[in-house]
Amino acid sequence: MDALYTAVATATHGREGRAVSSDGRIDLALALPVEMGGNGEGSNPEQLFAAGYAACFGSALGVVGRQAKVDVSDAAVTAEVGIGKQGEGFALKVTLRVELPDTVDAETGRRLVEQAHQVCPYSNATRGNVPVELVIE
Repeated sequence: MDALYTAVATATHGREGRAVSSDGRIDLALALPVEMGGNGEGSNPEQLFAAGYAACFGSALGVVGRQAKVDVSDAAVTAEVGIGKQGEGFALKVTLRVELPDTVDAETGRRLVEQAHQVCPYSNATRGNVPVELVIE
């Protein structure tokens, strides 16, 4: 694969530090969520992953919608990224909640969401590694 774009970010001090992108557009404090024993006074990697996955999946949905000549421009994607213990380490799970416009019938919507799941780079990166549930609302 030839990369069209490469994002670069640096994190210091792990989950209790800071994350900065090479262009400076992202510069934020990181903190463990309260649920994991932290103070919750910063963002965390799961939030960042959820935001990226939701945006990327929404774009993939737009691509397959345009190809099918179905207007999904008003769709919204919410990504829920969970983290928990798995064996000696930790693992992730994802639920993608896709809210489609009322003008898209259920069968067409399901087909487009499943096609977007095949196109989205985040879905391709997680396939076989992270369970991803697709929910159409």
